[in-house]
Amino acid sequence: MSLSPEEVRRVLAESDCLYTREEVERELDRLAAELTASHADANPVFLVVMTGALIPAGHLLTRLDFPLQVDYIHATRYGDQTSGGELHWQTEPGIDFADRAIIVFDDILDEGVTLAAIADYCRAGGARSVHTAVLVEKRHDRKQGIRADYVGIVVEDRYVFGYGMDYKGYLRNVPGIHAVKGL
Repeated sequence: MSLSPEEVRRVLAESDCLYTREEVERELDRLAAELTASHADANPVFLVVMTGALIPAGHLLTRLDFPLQVDYIHATRYGDQTSGGELHWQTEPGIDFADRAIIVFDDILDEGVTLAAIADYCRAGGARSVHTAVLVEKRHDRKQGIRADYVGIVVEDRYVFGYGMDYKGYLRNVPGIHAVKGL
């Protein structure tokens, strides 16, 4: 779905800024310190969930001060939509997970369907351990039985974008976390 530049600008202009770039950066510092303290000797695979986690992963990875390998997986329920549907596996990782520690990093934990499926995928691949980390977790009661081990920011139950999260495929590049008016 393609939106006009005017529509994209309108959504951004009317949105509520929940977290500024500086506030997100502080939370990334904290998240990196937690991950470093827990995984410094684990030689983990840092598995980035595309496409949303691309931007926050880039900011987080430079803060991690320990040996790790990076790979990615692309599984999505949203595409360019504002509500989730069936999970689609688009790209599998290239690194062997057998007897490895895995840190699955995603942009947001909403209902948890995608994150749970990816964690199960890693376990089925023989991972020694699987930990989950997200930049953002939504506060609501619709979670599908999974909680992230590491959370950067908790937001109210609104449609959010920025710092990797999108609105209909746009606004991932916004430097902060915003909520769409009316959604």
